[in-house]
Amino acid sequence: MLLLLLICISSYGQNASSTEKKLFKLLRKEFIADNAYKTVAFVEQRWRVAGNKGFNESIWQVEQILQQAGFVKETTGEGDAVLTYRIEKRPLKRPTWEPLQAQLFIEGESKPLLEFATNRNMLAMYSASTVPGGITGELVDIGKATEKDLEGKDYSGKILLADGGIGNAYAKAMKTGALGALAYSLPGYTQPEKHINSIQFQSIRLETDSAKRKWGILLSSAARQKLKDALAKGTVKLRVVTASNIYAAEELTIVANVRGTVHPAERFVFSAHVQEPGANDNATGVGTLAEMARVTASLVKAGKVKPGRTITFLWGDEIISTGRYIKDDSVRAKGIKWGLSLDMVGENTEKTGGTFLIEKMPDPSAIWTRGKEKHSEWGGSPLKEADMFPHYFNDLLLNRCLEESRATGWVVNTNPFEGGSDHTPFLQAKIPGLLMWHFTDVFYHTDGDRLDMVSADEMKHVGVSSMVTALLLTQANEKTARALIRDIAANAVKRLDIEGELSKAAIQKGGNAGEEKHILEVWRNWYLAALEATKDIPVTGAGKSTHSTIDKAKSQVQEAFTRNTTGW
Repeated sequence: MLLLLLICISSYGQNASSTEKKLFKLLRKEFIADNAYKTVAFVEQRWRVAGNKGFNESIWQVEQILQQAGFVKETTGEGDAVLTYRIEKRPLKRPTWEPLQAQLFIEGESKPLLEFATNRNMLAMYSASTVPGGITGELVDIGKATEKDLEGKDYSGKILLADGGIGNAYAKAMKTGALGALAYSLPGYTQPEKHINSIQFQSIRLETDSAKRKWGILLSSAARQKLKDALAKGTVKLRVVTASNIYAAEELTIVANVRGTVHPAERFVFSAHVQEPGANDNATGVGTLAEMARVTASLVKAGKVKPGRTITFLWGDEIISTGRYIKDDSVRAKGIKWGLSLDMVGENTEKTGGTFLIEKMPDPSAIWTRGKEKHSEWGGSPLKEADMFPHYFNDLLLNRCLEESRATGWVVNTNPFEGGSDHTPFLQAKIPGLLMWHFTDVFYHTDGDRLDMVSADEMKHVGVSSMVTALLLTQANEKTARALIRDIAANAVKRLDIEGELSKAAIQKGGNAGEEKHILEVWRNWYLAALEATKDIPVTGAGKSTHSTIDKAKSQVQEAFTRNTTGW
């Protein structure tokens, strides 16, 4: 994926503070990639839905890592000790689900067409168990049948084969009296014509009446084609075997804190979601964050770092746990200064086809996505100017990642804001929030997302660069702040130069000069506001020298704007 590397790597680092250089050296030494990888190996074996056995075992594995690192379990509220953790428990509003077994046979064949042991995503979430030995029914291909096409149809004792999502196919099965449903639906970026055995996990609705619960099975490209070929020859009967557990449970969230020594109520919050069955998604986030917590604790105990603000590590249910952490305590929320989500952070890019990305907070590239800027294949809708979130966090994290890139050759890219992970609750609460991830991934949400697609080195790059970012912001004195501000000013000037060239080219092709100037005005204003926000970087507050650096940086931005719009 060809996404814009916003700042030239060769030009980065001229303003890097000595503190930053020491942190990089220290963290590259202390972060043990194999530790993160071993955690991924543990977590990815488990099919994880909030509340189920696999999810809880993953939480307890993180707890063990925290305990060994020296974190002390809280007993009443957030503790005052330097290293603490807690496991929050809440009754789930609906039952949890865990798959145990699934097989799909064409009658007359001894070998299953699909089985859970090799296609672990074949059984739709919230599918119920069949009777022991399974059930048998005639296969009926309904294609993309509409509600009108199915009106009045009775498929009692039949098994439906449908094109599209399993949720819709299951609803049709329930309405027509069918035994259950098979469905095929894979997006183009998974390359199903090449990865013919891939299956993406999906869900059916949970029936409140357990007696009415049925099942849904998702098909690979190869399995679908074999069924189509068999139907072309005549009647096809299938035997379906499913086994699952559906039961009331508690939702667990684990929260660890490295308490700040100066302003403990101010904090940098990391989050990694535990649910979903994959290795990259998101066992890598769980494993990377666990190793980051271990390293931070080790450095704090050794006196090598001393955060003045609190660093929080959170593992839980995607978006839900992070959103609750923000909403449940309004006083605590006021102290959250930055949020960073680790989601799919360990991909072997040569195998998956993905690239490391920082998903930026809403900036003008999410309105005018042009030049080398590109959305991922996840996709994003154009934002409005009112949606912008001007802040320095975009560039500050990017610059740390580029420093890791300069030293190691790690490939770093960005994408405009799209949403859909743990960074969104921060942004919805008007808290600066970013996402570190990989895309496009041909194995995204498929049963091909296994341990052999994971890179320990990639996790280390993410862990090191994000921890340097957090430690800089939680320990920053005015000298460090000034260096960071100068970096951001350089980013702003570079961006205005890029946008200026794009606008000039557009005008030469007949574009409206007023509209093009407006684009640069929005970028200028975005960076001016981002630079104004940098006054909160020093832990003990911005003094005269920091304000002077901010003013100089703003002048550089204005000069770059003027230079790039003169003569239009």
